[in-house]
Amino acid sequence: MKSAVLLLPGLNRDRDMIAALTKIAGTPPLTVWQTETEIPADTDLIVIPGGFSYGDYLRCGAIAARMPVMQAVRDAAGRGTRVIGVCNGFQILLEAGLLPGALMRNASLKFVCREVKLQVVNAQTAFTRAYAKDQVIRCPVAHHDGNYFAEVDTLKRIEDNRQVVFRYAEGTNPNGSLNDIAGIVNEAGNVLGLMPHPENLIEAAHGGVDGRALFESALDTVAA
Repeated sequence: MKSAVLLLPGLNRDRDMIAALTKIAGTPPLTVWQTETEIPADTDLIVIPGGFSYGDYLRCGAIAARMPVMQAVRDAAGRGTRVIGVCNGFQILLEAGLLPGALMRNASLKFVCREVKLQVVNAQTAFTRAYAKDQVIRCPVAHHDGNYFAEVDTLKRIEDNRQVVFRYAEGTNPNGSLNDIAGIVNEAGNVLGLMPHPENLIEAAHGGVDGRALFESALDTVAA
């Protein structure tokens, strides 16, 4: 599968994401700058990495969501292309209207950088089929605005539709997210947003490989 990583001013996890995709897919992803208006039609996976796009001015992800490349991401998502947004990438997807809800300031009002545990709530998505349902994995987080919020009706809808993919497990919720939500997909199931950084736990040198299965799933490098 062909993958692409978006590049935006202020993102600082693009190299980590490029390295992860290269290791798992065997070929480096295409890199797409913010001013591009098209993403090659044969791209199978688009990833928006973490960081602090545009210095988190206005709101985290608000300026990035309005860059020309994001219309290309919307178009690709509409065609069924898989899209992953990690941390700031999740914030950008929400601001762009590709996922429901919002990410607010952490309940502690402090930046959080540590390892958490995640429960795989839905193991039947394009991003989680290499995991087992209710499997608990390790994953690092690093964010200041990761407190997931949605109105009551929206929250009920995404829960009923099984759009919640990951929850913080075993009391490790680092930000106060409603229902311990750590990652969600859109209704079509091809757009994933999550706050933790699976790209930083994909090989032994990282101290574990719990994040690897997410990319193996998304890149179709595991058996169906």
